[in-house]
Amino acid sequence: MLAETLCAAVSAAGLGIAAIAAYRKRFLSAARTAAYALVPLGLVMTGAVRWATQTAFSPVAWAGFGVLGASWLLFLATRAVERRREGRAEPVEGATKGRAAAPAASAPRAVQAKPAAGQSAGDDFSDIEAILKKHGI
Repeated sequence: MLAETLCAAVSAAGLGIAAIAAYRKRFLSAARTAAYALVPLGLVMTGAVRWATQTAFSPVAWAGFGVLGASWLLFLATRAVERRREGRAEPVEGATKGRAAAPAASAPRAVQAKPAAGQSAGDDFSDIEAILKKHGI
């Protein structure tokens, strides 16, 4: 009963604020405020407020929420275990048979040394030129 009275008071106050906004020629704001103000009244009329207050103060309802939470945690835990098992699964022998890795992709890159003091700086740009030519630039 208290929740219904409170919702009705909130709706009345919101409609009053909407009337003031409409008086000041702010019709869009007034319509939006009236829409928000009518929501608590609609919730009271549909019985949603009564259901929510009965649920909020019911120990059986809270136990039900606890059971739902426990089942949700079990679902998450089983999914995590499934994912972990999928990651450990050994590949089937025929699955990778037709694929060959590119030899250049698996070979380690050779590190080039910096040019000595007697070499020109143009040698450094030869690497960049090779990369640009490789990409067609």
